[in-house]
Amino acid sequence: MRRNVALDCGWGRLILAQTFDNDDDIIDLLRAEEEGRRDIAMYVPDPHVLVSRAPDELFIDPSMTYRLELHHYRPRRELIPDVVVSTMADASDAEEVNRIYAARHMVPADPELMWSNQRTRTFTYLIAKDEHTGAVIGTVTGVDHVLAFDDPDRGTSLWCLAVDPQTPIPGVGEALVRALAERYIGRGRDHLDLSVMHDNDPAIRLYKKLGFRRVPVFAVKRKNIINEPLFVPEPEAGLSDLNPYATIIADEARRRGILVEVLDPAWGEMRLVHSGRKIVTRESLSELTTAVAMSRCDDKRVTRRIFGDAGLKLPRGKNATDDASNEAFLSQVGEVVVKPARGEQGRGITVGVRDAASLRQAVELARAFCPDVLIEECVEGEDLRIVVIGHSVVAAAVRKPATVIGTGRHTIRQLIERHSRRRSAATGGESAVPLDELTSDTVESAGYTLDDVLPEGTSLQVRRTANLHTGGTIHDVTAELHPDLADAAVAASQAIDIPVTGLDMIVPAVDGPDYVLIEANERPGLANHEPQPTAAKFIDLLFPETRATPSAWQPPPHSERAE
Repeated sequence: MRRNVALDCGWGRLILAQTFDNDDDIIDLLRAEEEGRRDIAMYVPDPHVLVSRAPDELFIDPSMTYRLELHHYRPRRELIPDVVVSTMADASDAEEVNRIYAARHMVPADPELMWSNQRTRTFTYLIAKDEHTGAVIGTVTGVDHVLAFDDPDRGTSLWCLAVDPQTPIPGVGEALVRALAERYIGRGRDHLDLSVMHDNDPAIRLYKKLGFRRVPVFAVKRKNIINEPLFVPEPEAGLSDLNPYATIIADEARRRGILVEVLDPAWGEMRLVHSGRKIVTRESLSELTTAVAMSRCDDKRVTRRIFGDAGLKLPRGKNATDDASNEAFLSQVGEVVVKPARGEQGRGITVGVRDAASLRQAVELARAFCPDVLIEECVEGEDLRIVVIGHSVVAAAVRKPATVIGTGRHTIRQLIERHSRRRSAATGGESAVPLDELTSDTVESAGYTLDDVLPEGTSLQVRRTANLHTGGTIHDVTAELHPDLADAAVAASQAIDIPVTGLDMIVPAVDGPDYVLIEANERPGLANHEPQPTAAKFIDLLFPETRATPSAWQPPPHSERAE
């Protein structure tokens, strides 16, 4: 057996402690951990003894190790539909792996190193793709201990299982774990180990379902800023009760040494204090946003007027008045969106209204949320959200309505419930598909009912709007954003005179110049746009003295500004 083996995985080194004879050598390696990396000393025989040698620097990881005895593995009777698992094909796949790592708040890995590792048999990088679109939707890494250090126990280990939180396809994680296990069975290996956080209940349920059993194996890590939540209790009351949109801001503030006082966790309200400066925030809404700017966003009729005066492009629209006038406008444009003049999170909005009866019903629904109603031309295209902070574009993402994919066995209602559970887990309970009349109507317009079994592989949109709170998904397109769209977003933020906003557009293509502006949000969800540095730019705005290197959005290298 080879001695003193430490494998560079890109996100950090995997220190295989069973190959070390001296604890001091393990401690020295952990002390040499590079900034921004997460080294793991795994299979430490006496972790308490190792930590006692350097208690101010090391801690026992609060995770549990599970083992699958490969000779007990039972393959699945049927393939998981819509998922194709393979090894990474080229370096671009490594970039996609990093995208998923970022979406799951994991430490990214050097793509070149991942690709170099993949070309050895010691490492196995598997990716899962959507069979229909070819998009990468999951990843897992395997390490062959026999090839790494001539392991006499013929073991292997699983690392970095991650599934894109935006995918509607179920079973991606299971498909990846099974593919890795079956690959190692083909090599004649004995077992597959993995380390999972003690409170990651969904992952633990999956592993137990596949036959993994807990074993007394422990890991030791170094006390660094990345690992801080694992060994330091929350110092401020209420932090653990914040929603994801406030948490991302609190975490960034604390990282910079800014005091976070939680004033109302349910409301997401905090006071941030640094060097005598105090600012109250509610998620991404702060005292820097004036009441006037907020009111301009609050009333969509006012927003339209300001955008129009600034020369920005808008869909045709009108205030709802009498039925005859409303129906005349519908006849003129063909299809409309009906929305309350004031409101948020997609409440009371009806998309795709084409006849007089539906128009009257949609207006009535919207008036249940606000007495003033806006009717706008329904424009085809991508639903684009651009986040502007300090009048600079920070992130852009396409939002898609909640969609389920048929299994041939489950009803649409069951598929929606499963989709809601995944979206809720991915957003801290902020996203789920309501099983309400709008959902039922959307399903029925496609020729189904909620209790129909959706054919295998069939994709069904179950909401008309792409709102994230009603189960929609969001997909980062910042690198593809056309300069003219960025310019329009900045001009819109300046017209409203608002320091932080999410501009909603409908565009034929994100890399093209055409758009219509729909509305402005005074409290955009910054957590929805990772890996873009939305929280960092927000704290830069509030506390510029804590800023590292200022930067703003730049046009993608391939884009050309329209003349």
